[in-house]
Amino acid sequence: MKILIVGAGRIGSSIAESLVSEANDITVVDTDPVHLAKFKNYDLQCVAGDATSPQVLMNAGAPDTDMLIAVTSSDETNLVVSLLCARMFNIPTRIARVRNSELRNYPRILKEEGFGATSIIWPELAVVNYLTKLIEFPAALQVQEFGNGRASLLSVRARAGGPLVGRPIRDLYTHLPDVPARIMALFRRNERRIIASHTIIEAGDEVICLCDSNYAAKVMNEFRREETSASNLVIAGRHNLIEALGERLLEDGKSRFNIKIIESDEETAKSLADKFSPHVTVLHGDFTSEDALKEAKVEGCDLFIAVSEDDEDNILGALLAKRIGAKKNIALINRKAYGDLMQGSQIDVTLSTTTATLGELIRHVRRGDIAAAYSMRRGVAEALEIVAHGDEKSSRVVGRKIKDIKMPVGCTIGALIRGTGDDTQVLMARKDEVIETEDHVVVFVPNKKLIHDIEQLFAVSVGFF
Repeated sequence: MKILIVGAGRIGSSIAESLVSEANDITVVDTDPVHLAKFKNYDLQCVAGDATSPQVLMNAGAPDTDMLIAVTSSDETNLVVSLLCARMFNIPTRIARVRNSELRNYPRILKEEGFGATSIIWPELAVVNYLTKLIEFPAALQVQEFGNGRASLLSVRARAGGPLVGRPIRDLYTHLPDVPARIMALFRRNERRIIASHTIIEAGDEVICLCDSNYAAKVMNEFRREETSASNLVIAGRHNLIEALGERLLEDGKSRFNIKIIESDEETAKSLADKFSPHVTVLHGDFTSEDALKEAKVEGCDLFIAVSEDDEDNILGALLAKRIGAKKNIALINRKAYGDLMQGSQIDVTLSTTTATLGELIRHVRRGDIAAAYSMRRGVAEALEIVAHGDEKSSRVVGRKIKDIKMPVGCTIGALIRGTGDDTQVLMARKDEVIETEDHVVVFVPNKKLIHDIEQLFAVSVGFF
């Protein structure tokens, strides 16, 4: 696939680095040559210039490009580039990053009738979706859904005292005999371990497990002492993210959460207080200050969330909150090195706008019929919901037992989602289960370099169509 990426900032760079290893033909455009210099060791093209110039787009190969991904820091630039690529170069897939949440109310302006984007990526909305799941399941590092929410993929850090910790994997099925669940992968000290029924779960392991969504809490409690859901929340940082998260948590006009917000700007604090009164307490202060955290009674909260623009502030605030007595903390950390260093230490969960946005993008990039796609483990791995098409003659998977399918090393089929509507079934991937045409197959891919092999495995021979 020939991909044109406009914007070499944090998100653009991550997308380019993610996709360049998958044999894509990539060109990156940015106004700043310094941003482009980071790609000197990558097998991709760089063009310095303003992408709102038709000539710059021409120089970047727009006339024969398959996909545009416009992810500069400017909504206006991304939308103008999308329009140019639609009207002048007829690029089939045009994805634009937009931060102005007000524009969500005007989809016709953004899509074909207006700026010509085929898809819009909302970074803040992606982060809010991510956070909402972590609030719902506070024991998880990551929660992703498949089959319209019927199945959940959980990433959990095993802790001493969990019923399955120190026990072999096969005990999951004796502890929870009637629960559809399957352990997909296990990482120990950041290295993937080959798993078998006799593999022992150790404290500190990151366990990735797929299960029926109705039993997600039960499954997570196998790897940790039983934890109650979070009810007392303290949230601090970027006001637009806080506002969007507050709206999500108060969707029904009330909340089962006791929410406190710490806001450094006095006028913004007043505005948030007016908006969320009486369900939310808004405090004016600096969340990196112990005094402000104590005023918010962080020592009694179930979850402290820091989502400012500044990684260092989020780290400091989360660490202080934990020291004061917060049971769990989450920090928005966009620099990958910081995130990898801090997660699992005194910061329970780190997330980044880049990771959340990548999860929104990869479904469009993947070849084949992809119903859902998620970036896992800070972009290293992926989980895909792939629709199986064809028959025994045209497909390598349809009509075959799972045990007879030659999967790339480390890749795992976790479940089959069969049927539609009320007739939908979630079938855990047992060895003798046969894949039927139109099944949605949930696959965990531990290393993105194997994505091409998965795409080939599920490809239908030309004669089928």
